[in-house]
Amino acid sequence: MTFAWTPHRFAGGALALDVANSVILRSDPVRRTDRFAQPSQIDRFAAAAAELSAERTHFDGLAPVPAKDRPAFLALREAIDGYFRARVSGDATNDGLADLLEAIATILRHSGSNASLDTATARSALRLLSMPDPERLKICGNCGWLFLDRSKNRSRFWCDMAVCGNRAKASRHYRRKKDEAQT
Repeated sequence: MTFAWTPHRFAGGALALDVANSVILRSDPVRRTDRFAQPSQIDRFAAAAAELSAERTHFDGLAPVPAKDRPAFLALREAIDGYFRARVSGDATNDGLADLLEAIATILRHSGSNASLDTATARSALRLLSMPDPERLKICGNCGWLFLDRSKNRSRFWCDMAVCGNRAKASRHYRRKKDEAQT
């Protein structure tokens, strides 16, 4: 199955978060979808990220992840998701941080290019670790994606207002109208 890498798919605000968000409905084992299950999708993601990522100014294009490095890249994705999701929830542990740092180190030690998706993702994760306002990292109330809240008053609730915010508001409106009709 192929996917379109639209601007919404890069709503995380950081390349590392966009990579972590490549697993759709992560917490629902029945509907969970790994957009990187097909290796060609990783290549397409790299091309789209070079144009659509919020951090595209940190790299000049992105080379695809070489086939031999894909297992380490996927391990990095899982470490990013695990650590930052726990950090938002207040459950981050030293083990989670160590796993993330180990995955980053593996990529940086063995990557053949500084302009590849895996290296850019590792560097993005390092920027997130050192971010001065960790409370800006949030989990979308609709889809569960990780995102950076860059709003002035730090009140963003959805990764993307045009998609998740609209869906949540439409659902709330539908339930309210249904409840009114029943009374």
